[in-house]
Amino acid sequence: MDVGQAPTEKRHLPLLTGARGAGARALLPERALDASFRPRFAVWEMTLKCTSRCRHCGSRADEARPDELSLEECLEVADQLADLGVLEVSLIGGEAFLHPAFLDVVRRLWSRGLAVAMATGGVGVDAELARAAREAGLSSVSVSIDGIGRTHDALRGVKQGFERALEAVRHLQAAGIQVGLNSQINRKNLGEVAALGDLCVELGASAWQVALTVAMGNAADRPELLLQPYDLLELMPALALCKRKLDARGIMLYPGNNIGYFGPYESTLRGGSRLGHYGSCGAGRSVIGIESNGDVKGCPSLPSNPYVGGNVRRNPLQEIWERAPALRFARDRGTSDLWGYCASCYYADECRGGCTWTSHTLFGRAGNNPYCHHRVLDFAARGEREVLRQVAPAAGDPFDHGRFELTIERLSDRSAEPTSELSAELLAEQLTEPAQKGTSS
Repeated sequence: MDVGQAPTEKRHLPLLTGARGAGARALLPERALDASFRPRFAVWEMTLKCTSRCRHCGSRADEARPDELSLEECLEVADQLADLGVLEVSLIGGEAFLHPAFLDVVRRLWSRGLAVAMATGGVGVDAELARAAREAGLSSVSVSIDGIGRTHDALRGVKQGFERALEAVRHLQAAGIQVGLNSQINRKNLGEVAALGDLCVELGASAWQVALTVAMGNAADRPELLLQPYDLLELMPALALCKRKLDARGIMLYPGNNIGYFGPYESTLRGGSRLGHYGSCGAGRSVIGIESNGDVKGCPSLPSNPYVGGNVRRNPLQEIWERAPALRFARDRGTSDLWGYCASCYYADECRGGCTWTSHTLFGRAGNNPYCHHRVLDFAARGEREVLRQVAPAAGDPFDHGRFELTIERLSDRSAEPTSELSAELLAEQLTEPAQKGTSS
């Protein structure tokens, strides 16, 4: 198995705080159990050990945490996920396959009737691993490709990483595993969106999931890598064009939770969803995330603090899901905690501030998300744009973030900072297309 990796400085990850081992059961709040929501999808970070050194990695994956779950603990978590009613589990890292219990966990989940998927950068996925994973019950894999050729290699910190990711796709497909691609969009690869869509066709991918690079972890150390909100004026029509091309070939394009919202391409991108449009943050509502040391969050992408609701070494997973206040925020969310532009937005009742992960990593609180197509178009119609600038750095820990501030510029007086080229015709098209809200029925 090829697990070669670029040399890097070792990061010493913190141990889970608090009591450990037998007798360390934590007391969760005494309250009526919240059984009205059940997670249907779980994302399980099995290890932070990784074969890539991504410049935009939110968890700063590198070496394994010193307190990652053992084989026995992993199998117990697998059983608890099944008992909780989860239908599909996506195993992530780092690289999930580097955990010694990887194949055992796949087998256990599959034996309990769950669909088992994996997200990977592809470096280290050879034919032997692909066959073993398929035999264990792995049914689908999403391979991260964040650009074409050198762009991908630069973002993921691995020499020949692009070619090795393509090799992984072929090994997985040969083993009978359904393969999709996923990409984080940022200023390094914004100009390659169309090429990435074409690559999905070339590789025979089943799907393509796209999300914005978020100001967390390694990406928080590189604010110049992040899109500015007004870059959505270029990104959104490019994604809509890709969606139409991929639909014609039977390839699904899935916009991530921080792509959107409610602009002229909303029904193009999300028309096939249950609501037909964005439906607010699903963390702790239909999604559950587990970190490799057993910490539980409502979404795997959220900062560990303040969103960890408990640990599987201290409490059963069902008890954490039903009782932990940190997992309830999206269930209870209305519009009262919205602020800034989002507080007075026409779509506030439906959107409720969009992606919690995105806004919290920018401002240290949810409820005001500048990465919104409707919002960007509203500012553009007034001859303005919002600009994000970092005012405090991240500490250097997994899932950490710094702090940003928003300023408003007149388009006629905008600064000379690097920006994507946007034709006047393309902007005019978006401003004249009607926004699409859809229905909630």
